[in-house]
Amino acid sequence: QVQLVESGGGLVQAGGSLRLSCAASGRPFSNYVMGWFRQPPGEEREFVAAISGGGDITNSADAVKGRFTISRDNAKSTAYLKMNSLRPEDTDIYYCAASVLITTMTGGASNYWGQGTQVTVPS
Repeated sequence: QVQLVESGGGLVQAGGSLRLSCAASGRPFSNYVMGWFRQPPGEEREFVAAISGGGDITNSADAVKGRFTISRDNAKSTAYLKMNSLRPEDTDIYYCAASVLITTMTGGASNYWGQGTQVTVPS
């Protein structure tokens, strides 16, 4: 089992920045692809970004390319999502995820999930 705990969400004005963190425990952190998803109210959870176990491969959704950056620190068993140039449409609950395969995440699924953290960008 892998336990994931997100932090760093909050309210930020349009154009501002936030950094989400995801602390993992339970299994060797570097064995897992780490990723972020978000879920608008009443909609399906959608893929945001993923990073391979070694940190050398990343993938992100078109909607966030050039604005959001995923990274990880394997020594700290923590993944991050730096969000710049935030827009009102980025308002969602953001979920950290861990999976064995990056293709699982880019396909919209994951093996493990955090509890979510709210990001709000007022219009």
